[in-house]
Amino acid sequence: MIYHDSADKMARFIMDCNQTWTPLVFLQDVSGFMVGRDSEQSGIIRAGAKVVNAISNSRVPKLTVILGGSYGAGNYAMCGKAFDPRFIFAWPTAEYAVMGSAQAASTLLDVNIAAMKRRGHAVDAAELEEIRRKVTEAYDACLNPRYSAARGWVDEIIEPAKTRDTLIEALEVATRHADDEPFRTGVLQV
Repeated sequence: MIYHDSADKMARFIMDCNQTWTPLVFLQDVSGFMVGRDSEQSGIIRAGAKVVNAISNSRVPKLTVILGGSYGAGNYAMCGKAFDPRFIFAWPTAEYAVMGSAQAASTLLDVNIAAMKRRGHAVDAAELEEIRRKVTEAYDACLNPRYSAARGWVDEIIEPAKTRDTLIEALEVATRHADDEPFRTGVLQV
């Protein structure tokens, strides 16, 4: 989970790396930004926006390794596909999706039930459990890093023991060409 203070720290670190031309390596095992009244009052939205601003304007090489879960806005904040890292690697145990399968199954189940009710179909408990099982199985299949790699969302699935060697090789490739574009973040609210 990314809290407001860690998001602030991330944004400052990313900006520092861009000023010193230091490549960024993101190791993802993140479920997203912390939500709730207390988190909102402490400034998670502002801090999250700073992170997204810093990453989207980053000019240094970025590499991403998905170690565990990589879900939703946490994926974006930790340099997911949308922020154009030079390489995205995943461990065989990684999960890459908008949300975890339990959350997705619950959400998709609600959508399916609402659609069935609109058609006038009453849902009994056995049918409800069968729909939940099918949705969970289908979603679990999409969490697999092979699913992501087949769609070009992940460049390579790597064994955990090979992470260091893979990152060294990727950094050697990614740092061959320096982009002389200046680092601009625009105005950040502090």
